[in-house]
Amino acid sequence: MIYQFDSRVRYSEVDENRRITLLSILNYFQDCSSFHSEKIGVGIDYLNKRQCAWVLSSWQIVLGELPVFGQEITVQTWPYSFKGFLGERNFCIRDEKGEKLAWANTLWTYVDLKTGHPTRVPKEEQEAYVLHEKLDMDYAPRKIALPEKMEKKESFLIVKHHIDTNHHVNNGQYVQMAMEFLPDDFRISQMRAEYKKAALLGDMVVPYINIEEKKCTVLLCDETQKPYAVVEFQ
Repeated sequence: MIYQFDSRVRYSEVDENRRITLLSILNYFQDCSSFHSEKIGVGIDYLNKRQCAWVLSSWQIVLGELPVFGQEITVQTWPYSFKGFLGERNFCIRDEKGEKLAWANTLWTYVDLKTGHPTRVPKEEQEAYVLHEKLDMDYAPRKIALPEKMEKKESFLIVKHHIDTNHHVNNGQYVQMAMEFLPDDFRISQMRAEYKKAALLGDMVVPYINIEEKKCTVLLCDETQKPYAVVEFQ
C-alpha cells in the first residue's frame, strides 16, 4: 500500500546550512510518485499510450526537522482517494528511526491530452493502486486566499530548464520561482501551491507578492494577469 525508497541526502540537495532544501524535498516526493506509478505499470509509457496525464492541482508540504547532508532517509508515498477525475496522495520523508521529517498532501487531476479536459480515471488504473488511509496531519484548504494588496515585480521568461516531460513548466519550478522573493531570514514551516494554468516555453511570467511577518504569498501570472500558480509560504 505504501511505496518507498531509501536515499541519502546529497550535497547538491542542501543549502548553505547543509540542510535539505524545499525544492529537493519536492523533487523527492515527485520522484517517489513517479517511481510508484512505474513500479505498478501505470507510468509514463502507459499514460503516453493513452494520451493522458496526471496534472498536479495543489501541494501542501509541511517541514519538520530538516535532514542534513549525508543523512539516511526514507521517502514514502501512497494514494488515499479517487473521485471521478481527481486523485489524492500523501507523501512523507522519515529518518532512520521512522520519525517524520517532512510530509505532504496533494491533489491531482487526470487529463485527456487530446482535449485538454479532465476525464474520469480508468478503472484499470484505479485498481493498479492500493489505497491507504490518510496521513494524520492538519489539512489546509486547496484554495489559497490572495491578499488584497500585492506588489508587482519584474517579469521573466520561461526557458528550457523549466520544462518537464509534459512539455510545460514543472510544478516544482513555480515553487522555486516564488522562493526568489522570500526574505533572507524567512524560515519555511509550510508551503502551499495552487496550480491554475500551465506555462509553456517562451511565455512571460509576471509575479505579484505580499510579504507579512509570518506569511509570504506569490502570485505568478501571464501578461494578461491570468494566474499560472499561487504559492504561499508560512
